[in-house]
Order: sequence, then C-alpha cells, then structure tokens
Amino acid sequence: MHARYTYRLRVSSTARTGLMAEWARCRWIWNECVAMSRKVHTANRDAVENTTCGPAQLDKLLTEARNAMAWLREGASVPQQQTIRDFAKSRAKAMKDIKAGLPMRQRAGMPRIKRKRDALPTLNYTRRGFRLKDGRLHLAGGVVLTLVWSRDVPSDPTSVRVHQDALGHWYASFVVPTEMQPLPRTGRVLGVDWGVKETATTTSDAHDLPHPQHGKNAAQRLAGYQRMMARRKPVKGQAASRGYRQAQLQTAKLHKKVARRRQDTARKWAKRVVTDHDAIAVEDFKPKFLAKTTMARKAADAAIGATKQALIEMGRKHTRDIRLVHPAHTTMDCASCGARTKHALPLSERTYTCTACGVVSPRDKNSARVMLVRAGLNPAGVEGVRLPGALLPEAA
Repeated sequence: MHARYTYRLRVSSTARTGLMAEWARCRWIWNECVAMSRKVHTANRDAVENTTCGPAQLDKLLTEARNAMAWLREGASVPQQQTIRDFAKSRAKAMKDIKAGLPMRQRAGMPRIKRKRDALPTLNYTRRGFRLKDGRLHLAGGVVLTLVWSRDVPSDPTSVRVHQDALGHWYASFVVPTEMQPLPRTGRVLGVDWGVKETATTTSDAHDLPHPQHGKNAAQRLAGYQRMMARRKPVKGQAASRGYRQAQLQTAKLHKKVARRRQDTARKWAKRVVTDHDAIAVEDFKPKFLAKTTMARKAADAAIGATKQALIEMGRKHTRDIRLVHPAHTTMDCASCGARTKHALPLSERTYTCTACGVVSPRDKNSARVMLVRAGLNPAGVEGVRLPGALLPEAA
C-alpha cells in the first residue's frame, strides 16, 4: 500500500528561479506532445488506437530534442521524462473511453495545451531524481529546498511531486510505501446513501453526516472579494493593479480554506465510520450529473465525491470491507420486501411507502438499507433468509 505525505516548502529566490525554469521546459514538452497528438488524431480520425504518440516514441523524440536544443539540455531529464509519462497516461485514458463508446460527458478529456498564465507549476521526480539529506530536499539539476517537517516520513519515498498552489505556496508530496493498520472487529455493518439534504444518510442515526455548508457560510465574503475584482479588473493588454492582485489573493485564500474544511469534515467522518464498523455498503454515486441541475451549488458544497473517496481510502488503510453498490433504482426498491415502485419518486417526496408490504420509512434511510441488502451484508435480506456469516447491522 502507498500513501501521500505532503509538506510545505520554504523556497529561496534561487530555488524558485530553478523550479520555474524547469517548469518552463516541462511545459514546453507537454505542449509539443499535445500538438503532435492532435496532428496524428487529425490524420487518423477513424483510428481509435495508434502508437505514434506512445511513451517509447516520445522518449526518442525527447532525446533528439535535448541533443538539438541546449536550453532543453540544461534541465534535468527526470522531470522531462515524467512529463511524457503523464501525457501518455492521460491520452491513453481518453482513448480508452472513446473506444468504449462512452458519451462525451463521461469521457476523460484529451490532454490540452498548458498556457503560462493558467497552468500552475508541477514537477514529478522518480527515486533517481531526488534525495533527502539533512532534512532538505535535493532535486536533480541542483535545486535545494527546505521542508517544513510537520511529521516524519514512515519510510523512504519512491517519488515526489513538487507543485505550487494558487496562493503561490510550494509543496512537496511524497509517495511512501506504508503498512495496513487493522482495527479491532466490531461485528457491525453500515449502509451509506449520498444526498444533498444530508451529505450522507446511513442505517445508523449516530453516523449520519449533515450538510456542512462550508461554501454557503463563506459565500458572502467570497461575493465581496469577487465584486472587488470586478471593479478593479484591468483592461485587456494592461497589467493588473495591486488592488486587483490583493483581491485575487484573498479570493484564492478563501477558496482554499473552504476546501480544507470540506476535506477535514470528510476525513473525520470517514475515520469514525470505519472505526465503528467492519463492513460498509456505499452507494457508488457519480455526482457529476448534478452539475447541470438546480442543485448544482448545494451538491458541490456537499463535496460528495471527496467524502466518498475519503471513506474508501480510510477503509483501505484500516482493512475494512468497503462494498460499492450501483445506485440504479435504490430509491425505488423496498428494503423490507424488495418490491419496486412503478414510477420514480420525485425529489420533493421524502417518505418512502411500499405498496406491497406497507412499510413506511424516510426515503434516504430506506435507500441506505437497500445498500446493505444489495451488498449482501443484511442478515435478513429481501427473502427473509439470514445470509451465512453475515454481520449485524447497527440499530437506527
């Protein structure tokens, strides 16, 4: 198992100059790969797969470019090679989705040009491209960075990503091999249903996750900063004023603060759920389609995707059984008898009433219990038969 350990960096002016020069080279390589990919795709519109833009071919072209260009040769080869690997991986994923015939809204996007004014610096180094010495990070190319050691690294890292955020802060993110941390067995299971009224509704009232509304609480301040930016927006072709840059910085700080609060809420809830249950049935919900509905803002503020990912990662870390359940018809099925309603329930109807057995329960609670049944964790399923070795669900 691998985990990421991220640390803040103290970057001197000399190191910053070296990092930005390295990023300029890697960005140029990425953009050349994108241009070549588009040229090949235009020439072979009917071909879904081709090897012209594969890692081996791009590595060969990189070698030729480094031999021909002294500016490119001055940089380290490791981050440049990793840029090619990242491009090839991104393109392969997009081509796979095209070959599978997925609709446009579900496909991974093809790699795009990284413009200097938009793209934030990101440099990836494998084990041969960096070393830790005397508490400092030494990168290939002679760049030395000071780390803020908020915690120890459990073992030798296999790779590192050096990146800058929207606030101008630099970070080093190490990939470290770690061991599993099993927790004592509890004999309980849990079903989780995602929503926007409550971020997570579970079969246990004590483990429901209310909508934190971090974004809503910061909306008034954010609107003030955005109005300030609108008033001070520079004319096209002119440099931004100091007041505009300050308002832009305050906006970025507020966005990051909200994101960290969402992440903190998700991790704390996931740790509590994983600690108290041996197996968890989770709705495999894709919140992307909500971006085109009237609930888009509230759904984004709920951070369902981030919360779900935090639960899966926490379960993997502590060797819990996390079972993803397909979300189709989970709001239409009865958790008691398995009957399905003849029509989809409108969102305004928050109570589920089964027409077959007459059971009445809150809509989201019924869906959470359906997760248990579908995952095979409910000791008494829709047929009323106790499954062998099934765990006991926690009482609501």
